[in-house]
Amino acid sequence: MFNRYSFMKKFAFLLSLAVLLMPVVPASAKEPQQETVVFTVTPVMTSRNCENKIKTNIRFEKGVNDIATDVKNNTVTIKYNAKSTDADKLIAAFKKIGYEAKQYNADSK
Repeated sequence: MFNRYSFMKKFAFLLSLAVLLMPVVPASAKEPQQETVVFTVTPVMTSRNCENKIKTNIRFEKGVNDIATDVKNNTVTIKYNAKSTDADKLIAAFKKIGYEAKQYNADSK
C-alpha cells in the first residue's frame, strides 16, 4: 500500500543528497572578467542623436555589459566581459557605424 509520509520522507532525503553531491564552484569562477574602457570618438558627438546611434549599435556587440556616453566630454565608457571582446574589437564596431574611436587617456589631457 502506498504510504504518502514514507514517500515524502524518501523524496526529501534524495533531494538533500542531490544538493550535497552538487559540485562546489567558487564564486569567482562564475563571474566574468569585467573590464572598463573609455573612448573618444570622431566625428565629435554633438547631439542626443549621435549619442543614441552609438549606444544603440555598440550595446549589441558581443561581451558589452554597459555603455555610457558623455556628449560634453565626447567620451564613451564601456564595461565589457574581457573573455568575449577587447578594445580592438570595440574600435572595429565603432568603425562599422561611421566613428573612429581612440582609447581615452586622462593623462594626455
